[in-house]
Amino acid sequence: MRIGELAERAGTTTRALRYYESRGLLPARRTENGYREYDEEDLRLLREIRALQDFGFELEETRPFVECLQAGHPAGDSCPASIDVYRRKLAELDGMIDRLQEAREQVAAQLLRAEAELPGGPEPACELGG
Repeated sequence: MRIGELAERAGTTTRALRYYESRGLLPARRTENGYREYDEEDLRLLREIRALQDFGFELEETRPFVECLQAGHPAGDSCPASIDVYRRKLAELDGMIDRLQEAREQVAAQLLRAEAELPGGPEPACELGG
């Protein structure tokens, strides 16, 4: 299939495909007349890349998954390098959750303080309404 069909089937753009190709994530095969040519395996690689990016993985973080598929494994996450990326991403997400929880606690404390200082109690009256 040509680049436009692959992009359409994968739900992406031809520009993105060219970029993935330039980064070595998508094989660059050409026909005799110079057109890029792709097959179902390329679509599978692309779907793996896109799914991982939808989960928040950076493009370079998808490389071990792509390489795992290209090595003939049934799933992109059935190789040790892919598992390592999962572990790093999970630790990164846990850190983000911790920072968000801390921020939430600080905002909640500020809200309680601010409400306690309001004249007339925690429910302010709207001066614009009626």
